[in-house]
Amino acid sequence: MCLLDFTVRWAAGRGVAVAAAHFNHRLRGEAADRDEDFVRDYCAARGVPFFSGRGDTRVLAAREGLSIEEAARRLRYEFLEETGVRRHSAAILTAHHADDNAETMLLNLCRGTGSAGLGIPAVRGNVYRPFLEITRVELEDYAAAHGLPHVEDETNREDGASRNLLRHRVLPVLREINPKAAQNMARAAGLLAAEDAVLDALAEELLARANVSQGRVLLEWAVLDSAPEAVRGRAVLGLMERACGHRKDLSAAHVKAALELEKGRECSLPYGLLARNSGAALEIFRVPPVPEAVKLAPGETVRFGSWLVALNVGGTEGKLTYRLSLSGPLEVTAWHSGDRMTLPGSRGERTMKRLWADAGVPPGQRDGLPVLRLGERPVAAPYLGVDLDFAAGETGAQVTFYTEGETI
Repeated sequence: MCLLDFTVRWAAGRGVAVAAAHFNHRLRGEAADRDEDFVRDYCAARGVPFFSGRGDTRVLAAREGLSIEEAARRLRYEFLEETGVRRHSAAILTAHHADDNAETMLLNLCRGTGSAGLGIPAVRGNVYRPFLEITRVELEDYAAAHGLPHVEDETNREDGASRNLLRHRVLPVLREINPKAAQNMARAAGLLAAEDAVLDALAEELLARANVSQGRVLLEWAVLDSAPEAVRGRAVLGLMERACGHRKDLSAAHVKAALELEKGRECSLPYGLLARNSGAALEIFRVPPVPEAVKLAPGETVRFGSWLVALNVGGTEGKLTYRLSLSGPLEVTAWHSGDRMTLPGSRGERTMKRLWADAGVPPGQRDGLPVLRLGERPVAAPYLGVDLDFAAGETGAQVTFYTEGETI
């Protein structure tokens, strides 16, 4: 209410149009409807354009595995952005204040957040927070001085949420230590944001040297190792962001895991990404979805993801061509975690996972490899060959695995 009043006063005579946007998260039943009606009536009495939206926060949280707070935030900002676009607005203002910022900083410190994103940004895109260095007490004084009506969210008095615990129990102690604790934390957040901008610029210089091709992003270790640790981590985070298109849910733990990979090893990341240490470079790429199984008859060639599998095809043999003897319906599938094979000349049955590891096939590549299968048994696979029970001499059937662009 303070933000609306202040903005309307500031805009008067400047040729600036102001509208109010209110989102009902449908979390508090009649109380939430009361708040929406309160703002609507206030705006109607003063000729301020009013826009409302609502969404089922609990349903979104359950469907996508989000916290209630994160689901509410997503719905709210989607509504604000859509409303801003519809009105051709130049800016969206939110009323976050210094106490909100202090609570956010403390929450993020408890979660182990680094300096990047520690507090609430004063500006993010077209969203501005003009009250970020003003305390709640100062806003209460403003409301009293201008006779502004307002409605209290009754859940703010409960201690169930982490933010409320900080508000009721931690911040009062910090104010006993220093009455200006919230303002000082806001100032510290601003200084950190300025330093973050410098570090981000240095990281972008590293990222300009990255190679991007076919959904794969890589940066040479020589380039990464030449940078200070703080810049190196930001550069790796930038690689991940380029690979998946956004930064949300990519954390310092994921960056650390990627940086600590041994040569030839991989680790999983959010959004179906894999990080791999190829020895010369750190690679970040998206794992393609596992293709569906496909039946294969003699004389046919079938596609399995980026692979082609040909059975009993004449002509020049490819480098991944194997002879086999079998009968019965065949199909090409992805490998299963319990698959085992006995290769000719080996010391017995072993898991395909171990066999591929011995052949130097990295984990991220295995999921997309085709396996020729008879029922539940793996018959043949690229880089491994044919199971001993299905091996044949020079006159057996021929299966060839090859990728797009290769010929057989």
